[in-house]
Amino acid sequence: MAVKFAGTMNAINRGLDATKPTKGADMVEDWEAALAEIDTPGAKGILRDLASLRKQLEKGEPDADRVHALLHRLGTATTKIAEKSDKAQDKLKALGEALTEAGEDSPDEEEDVAAAASPKRARKKS
Repeated sequence: MAVKFAGTMNAINRGLDATKPTKGADMVEDWEAALAEIDTPGAKGILRDLASLRKQLEKGEPDADRVHALLHRLGTATTKIAEKSDKAQDKLKALGEALTEAGEDSPDEEEDVAAAASPKRARKKS
């Protein structure tokens, strides 16, 4: 899992805008595989959001607002799950904080928070 942490953190540090959506989708797919067998409260919600993020990144033109909301939610959930992790707690916490910051890096932050709170409404936008 160390490779996944390093690749994801490198992409965040370089700036997610500099990462091609297809490369991002590949990273998300790796995370889905890594989390598929984890039976920790919160993991299933992270997997659902990862699947939504991957689908956005696989589109010709991802919905930036939806991606932003998903990054924020994934960051928050990852930070929470880090507290329950025996392994890689510090790395998970750092990843969660980085994802949350990446999600809040948009001037439309309030709209994105509202979209994250109401996933059904956000899905209708698609």
